[in-house]
Amino acid sequence: MKYFADYHVHSYYSDDSDCMMENIIKRGIGLGLNEIAFTDHVDYGVKTDLNCDYKAYFTEIEKMKEKYGKDIIIKAGIEFGVQKHTLLQFERDYDTYQFDFIILSNHQIDNKEFWNYEYQEGKPQEEYQKNYYQAILDVVKNYKKYSVLGHLDMIKRYDKYGDFPDEKIMEYVELILRQVIADGKGIELNTSSFKYGLKDLMPSKNILNKYFELGGTILTIGSDTHETEHLGDHIEEVKDVLKEIGFKQFCTFEKMQPIFHQL
Repeated sequence: MKYFADYHVHSYYSDDSDCMMENIIKRGIGLGLNEIAFTDHVDYGVKTDLNCDYKAYFTEIEKMKEKYGKDIIIKAGIEFGVQKHTLLQFERDYDTYQFDFIILSNHQIDNKEFWNYEYQEGKPQEEYQKNYYQAILDVVKNYKKYSVLGHLDMIKRYDKYGDFPDEKIMEYVELILRQVIADGKGIELNTSSFKYGLKDLMPSKNILNKYFELGGTILTIGSDTHETEHLGDHIEEVKDVLKEIGFKQFCTFEKMQPIFHQL
């Protein structure tokens, strides 16, 4: 029997969502999800009061477990938007709170966001594309307290120039993936590529193939939803793509340890 889990979910504890945690859980139960991991945002350097309120967050997750735990497994995850100069703040958070699962993402460079094109403004496409992957590489070399690397080629969601060839960034990607694998970490397949109308998966099939070729096995799948509408979106569909590449399993997590499930 297939195991249905969504491992990238945002609620109103993220500054870019107003969706109640309970509504997401009810929707998940209705969809037949076996498991859900809330992964609300923390991005130091660009946000202060807008970051996830840890105390309230963990309190509500425990309440939801008590109320719905017989119907769905609920995990306390988080999405860390790490920059080189914010490493110590995330080290502190990791040491303070008991997470089941952590997505390590790159949402900005030098405190300039990608989603509003502040970082890209005035730069040639090749410059901000390569800088994005270099920033990820710099972080994974120095920060190890995470589970998977989130939406590895996310920059393509925010590129006004359009497609940028994978072959021009694969040198960076391979170094990133080698580091991730050496550290016993993983990557995620983020199905928001469908919502954003991208031409490829996120990360792309080329990157997923490279991860498989390098021996990567830790892989989660998440919708990156910020509302109930896209919860579980295309998750079962992309499992077939992963199997075509050669992957046999995907992961959920408990207390930062991967649990493997058959695709």
